[in-house]
Amino acid sequence: MAKMTNTKYGYVTPQEAEMDAHLDKWYKDKHRAKQHGAFSLDRKRRKQHAKDKKMPLS
Repeated sequence: MAKMTNTKYGYVTPQEAEMDAHLDKWYKDKHRAKQHGAFSLDRKRRKQHAKDKKMPLS
């Protein structure tokens, strides 16, 4: 039987602890990017809308 490690999710195997750490890091990176507007479609639409106003179609 594999040695069990106590983590914030309870007792898990070392492989599960490594996977949990990887997922936590991925989630934090995605959350940080979202806070800085990396996934902001609204901001991109506003920029496009501003471009359309500057150059009206004939």
